[in-house]
Parts: sequence; structure tokens; C-alpha cells
Amino acid sequence: MGKVAIVLGATGLVGGHLAKLLCRSNEFSSIICPTRRKLNFEHKKLHNPQINFDQLEKHRELFKGDCLFSCLGTTRKQAGSIAAQRKVDYDYQLEAAKIAQFNQVKHFLLVSSSGANSRSRSPYLKMKGDLEEAVIKLEFSKVTILQPSLLLGARDHIRLAEELGAKLLPALCLLPGLKSYKPIEGKDVALKLLNSSLSQQSGLIRYRLDEVFP
Repeated sequence: MGKVAIVLGATGLVGGHLAKLLCRSNEFSSIICPTRRKLNFEHKKLHNPQINFDQLEKHRELFKGDCLFSCLGTTRKQAGSIAAQRKVDYDYQLEAAKIAQFNQVKHFLLVSSSGANSRSRSPYLKMKGDLEEAVIKLEFSKVTILQPSLLLGARDHIRLAEELGAKLLPALCLLPGLKSYKPIEGKDVALKLLNSSLSQQSGLIRYRLDEVFP
């Protein structure tokens, strides 16, 4: 019997790539992807219940397995305000983590952000840092945190700032001191998540962009 994975954010860039990788992996027998809207692909190992993330407590049974991959994320523009963005980027993910920890999920894997810091003046980087600190305190057997910079890849909607960044950052990041901010393909982050879930390391593991993707 293979492992059971739960993926949050499977309609997004990293989560979508990850769900497909997990479906193809012989190490996993079941992939649970709770989403607001139905995924655009199917697989015999994939379970895709549509849920209301404001009512996660009603779906506790979905958060049972070996690994919880938390890849949720939105932008201030999409959400409409910083408060609404924080609900997705912090509240939903922390609530899911608490339920999973209660259900004895052993491994929590989080896609955070380069520069995440609970003391940052940036609301975005602060919420990412706040989430990292909160999930570490939950005392999973293993916590893996990835801190990528700008994510590249095809999306179902256009993010103008990210489109511009994707064109400018690769050249800028050749300058000394800026390597840790270079863009990275969403599929590469997904592959690192999969490989990390199969690692025998335990405890807290944090991967920064320049340390993992040279």
C-alpha cells in the first residue's frame, strides 16, 4: 500500500504540477486534492472533492494521510485586499495544518516565499513568515518549507507584475547578491516537493532558492 497525499492549491501553478507528479509516482496510492473548482484532469488515484475553504472543519476526514502539501496562494489584486489575501495565504493553510496534525499526518510541506519574515514591513512577506512560524509550532514529525522566488509557468490567468518580473529578473539576478531572487519554474518547485516527501530526513527542513536551485 502506497502513501496518501493531500494537496492544497491543486488548481494553482505548483499544486497542479505536483498533483500530476504524485499521480505518476509509484510511492503514492491516493492523492486527495480539495479544491473550490473541479480540476481539469483526472486519474484513477486522484480524489478531487469541491469544498468551501471557509468551512474546513466540516471536511476533517479529507485531511488524513501521510503528507500534506500546502501550495495555496493568491495575490492582493485577485483577493481584493490584504485581509482577503491573508485569509487564503495564512488562515486557510494554518487551519488545514491544524486539522492534519490532529489527524496524525506526519509530514507537512509548505510552499512559502523568498524573504518570508514575520517582522517584515511587507504585508505579504510578513504573512508568509507568520505562517512558517505557526506551522513549526504544531510539532509535525517533519516540516519541509520551500522558499522560492517568482514562479514561472503557464497559469489560467495573467498576473501582469509577474509577467514583467519574469522578463526582467533573470538578467538582474546575475548581479552579486541577487541570486536568491531569480525566478524558478513552478514544475521545478513541485518536483522538489515530491522528492522531499520521499526523503528520510526528519524535523524542520527549510530550502532557500539559492541553496536548492543553483
